[in-house]
Amino acid sequence: MTKSKKTPLLQVKNLSKNFRQGSNVVIILDEANFELRENEVVALIGPSGCGKTTFLQTLGLLDEATSGEIIIYGDHLTEKGDGEKTKYRRNNIGFVYQAHNLLSDFTAFENIKMPLLIKHGDRKEDDEHIFNMLSMLGVEHRRNNYPTQLSGGEQQRVAIARSLIHDPLLILADEPTGNLDSDNADNVISLLFSMVRKHKKSLLIVTHNPEIAKKADRVITIEKGKVIERKKIS
Repeated sequence: MTKSKKTPLLQVKNLSKNFRQGSNVVIILDEANFELRENEVVALIGPSGCGKTTFLQTLGLLDEATSGEIIIYGDHLTEKGDGEKTKYRRNNIGFVYQAHNLLSDFTAFENIKMPLLIKHGDRKEDDEHIFNMLSMLGVEHRRNNYPTQLSGGEQQRVAIARSLIHDPLLILADEPTGNLDSDNADNVISLLFSMVRKHKKSLLIVTHNPEIAKKADRVITIEKGKVIERKKIS
């Protein structure tokens, strides 16, 4: 589908997610609705247990919705089969987690290259793109190091590069600075927001940090299973 500024990148319609706990039904999302526009950064805040991570995982096709629709540029993702969802996720969605989730047996360079190998195989021309991404994030000198040889901040920079390298439509970040000290957290968030805006991506970021939420274009929360717009934090 042709991109249009009038069409949101992401549309969530009446999204529900529940599970059984004994004889009870626990409702996490209750016909939640949400839109994310092109080149927009939205912060998702709220207390632990309100459903933030479940919402993110469901949007990222890592978890199955009980009902409702997830649509990216008119493509109805909830109607796809498991194999189609996996392929779509690999090609179009980038993830940054609190734990960097880098593969310990691979170097920084190899970790970043992994999404490209999955998407279209080994291409020599991709190497320059990876070097440029490492350079922009200030870790090009660490390209041959393994994750255990990197600091926490360096690991998250590599994770950011990995989330962007395959040119996804959507970036989903779940507390990406939760394991970092304040200085490293500030640097990583500045780099993440800068890279997202530079590459004209859309980002939904879960955070408990009001300073991070301030940098977003909009702020939302989840209350009683519904997505609620919050006032911009100033």
